[in-house]
Amino acid sequence: MAQIQAKFYSCNMKAHRNLIPICLFCAAMLPAVAQAQFNFTTNNGAITIYGYTGSGGAVTIPSTINGWPVAIIFPRAFCNCTNLTSVSIPNSVTNIGGNYYPGVVSLGAFQGCTSLTNISVGNSVTYIGENTFAVCTSLASITIPNSVTFIDSSAFEDCTSLTSVCFTGNAPSLRGHTFSGDTATIYYLPWTTGWSTSFGGLTAVPWLPQAQTCDAAFGVQTNQFGFNINWASGQTVVVEASVDLISWQPVGTNTITGGSSYFGDPQWTNYPGRFYRLRSP
Repeated sequence: MAQIQAKFYSCNMKAHRNLIPICLFCAAMLPAVAQAQFNFTTNNGAITIYGYTGSGGAVTIPSTINGWPVAIIFPRAFCNCTNLTSVSIPNSVTNIGGNYYPGVVSLGAFQGCTSLTNISVGNSVTYIGENTFAVCTSLASITIPNSVTFIDSSAFEDCTSLTSVCFTGNAPSLRGHTFSGDTATIYYLPWTTGWSTSFGGLTAVPWLPQAQTCDAAFGVQTNQFGFNINWASGQTVVVEASVDLISWQPVGTNTITGGSSYFGDPQWTNYPGRFYRLRSP
């Protein structure tokens, strides 16, 4: 496991920083008015969503419809929904935009959703199909759950704003040019397997916790110096402090929830200045 992830120095609100830049959900059954936005079929006791008729914006896909679990998002279900800004995919869904019938070519479930900026993927998804998020030109980052084992060709093709793809599990299998036209960086948790310095033609580096020194939480808050820590949800971060960069003492342990956790140091006034670093337990 990676030990030292970031260091910076606090001294009466003047900070010297040397940081390493780094870069789901379970929905309840939605009201009938929300369910009416989806075209769906029932097959083998599960729901397949094959179309979306809503007006866009932030969309939450239900985990159940009419008492049946929503398991599949069919190819082209949200294709070219240019007003869609975010989508939350529940844990019940196991397949996004994959092939289901012989001879049927998989097409992108969210292809061409040019306003889509945020995707929350449930932790049961194992397969991301061909062209699923292709040409989502506003998408800047996405976190892939550890359940995903296969990503098909062109799944993220021409996502021209994509800067980071963060994986919480081992490296999945790829087919074809999954990230064609992209310049994103691939991030992976240090203890996972199957990674090298590149993945799908993109640079791959360890995904490390990052202290946020430019947001509103950084600095003195309620008589304590503190900052937000961003990392993978569910991970634990130990914060250590030092006055000389030689002797380090743990001063806090944070569990990341929703991608972030706040650390506060109420003892900061007892020192003229000290350094902080982050590490895994």
